[in-house]
Parts: sequence; structure tokens; C-alpha cells
Amino acid sequence: MNQKFLISGMTCLNCKASIEDALKNFEAINEFTVDFKKKELVVNSKEPLTKSTVQNLLPKKYKIFEIGFSENPVNKEFESKIQQLKPLLLIIFYITSASVLMHFKNWNWNEFMLDFMGLFFIIFSFFKMLDLNGFSQSFKMYDPLAKRIFFYGKIYPFVETLLGLMFLMRFEINIALISTLGLLSVTTIGVSKVLLQKKSIQCACLGTVLKLPMTEATIIENSIMIVMAIFMIVG
Repeated sequence: MNQKFLISGMTCLNCKASIEDALKNFEAINEFTVDFKKKELVVNSKEPLTKSTVQNLLPKKYKIFEIGFSENPVNKEFESKIQQLKPLLLIIFYITSASVLMHFKNWNWNEFMLDFMGLFFIIFSFFKMLDLNGFSQSFKMYDPLAKRIFFYGKIYPFVETLLGLMFLMRFEINIALISTLGLLSVTTIGVSKVLLQKKSIQCACLGTVLKLPMTEATIIENSIMIVMAIFMIVG
């Protein structure tokens, strides 16, 4: 049974996270989605839920109004995630395509990976530098080092640029690989903690100009770089 409710009093992403925390352990609910922009809650439950039942699950500051039935919330959530991640997926596609085209006549996996990693760092650092202060504030929400070292978020895009140039220029590759491994491993740990805690925060991987949600895609993009770095260090 799918039901849709309107939520009043949800003013920020912390409110959204609070509502999700209140609902996630209720056994009668199979799954649910909270749409912050539309101020809507879509619930899939074993049996129809009354408005008062849902209201009693939430903190008093939120008011619930039932507005009928809905489509499958899982499909809508999947479509929404794909739409939000479209800029990231396109950038990864173009980086991969460019790296392949640079070497398709004389294919070499190591050369491909070096150019992929170089372009990855250069492009991602560019988006971060468009709003350096905004990136720094968003980054410290999940990166363990940025939380403890106040200037780390400010210099992070410049470190990415430097690593990108080192890969593209084939300069001190081993140092660049080890630095990449350390840099992205720390960030991946922070991202994993946020996802496990089911917090709704913005991903700063493309700065703040492009609004991306924190999802498993962030771990995947970091993991690709980490695997490449390990492969080349071992090789």
C-alpha cells in the first residue's frame, strides 16, 4: 500500500533527516521517501496507515496531511537520484572517453590510468575552486581531516590540481600515487560514515555550484581512483 502525505514544518535538510530517523524503525512501514522540495512523504506499508499514526511517529513540530495514493516510491527515488547525479555521471563519462581516445591507437593500461587520474583531479578541483569557501564548509561536514584541520578544506582543491598535473606530466608518479591513496582513503571513510548514519548532506566532490546529494556514487568514484592507485603501486 502506497500513501502520500504532505509535511509542514520541514524547513531544512536536518528536518528531513529527523523525519527519516523517526520513521526508519517503524515495522509497519516497508519503505519510504521524504521529498524535501515538495514537502512530501511517500510511504509503502503492509496496511494503510492513518494520518494520526504517522503523526505520532514524528516530532511535534511537524504536521501531517494525507493527500492520497502514489506511484511506487522506490522507482521515484531511483529516478530522482539518477537525475541528481547526472552531472557527475557525465563528467566521469567524458573523462573516461578522453583517456581512451588519447591511447586507443597504441593501447596501454598504465598510460590510460595516469591520464584518467590526472584529468579527474584537474576537473574536480576546477569545480571546487569556483566556490572555495562554500566547498570548505561542505567538505568539513564529512571529511575527517577537514573537521580537525581548519585550513585543510581550503588547500584541498590545490592539492588535487597539483596531483592532476603530476599525473599528466608523468612527474614523481609514485609520490602522486601514494598521496592519492591516502587522500581519497580518508575521504571515503568519512563518506561511508555519513551513508551508514543515513544523513542527508550535500556532496562536495564537485564543489557547491553543482548540487549533488551524498550517495554511494561518491564512494564508487573514490574507489575507482583508489583501485587504480593500488594497481599501479603494486605493478
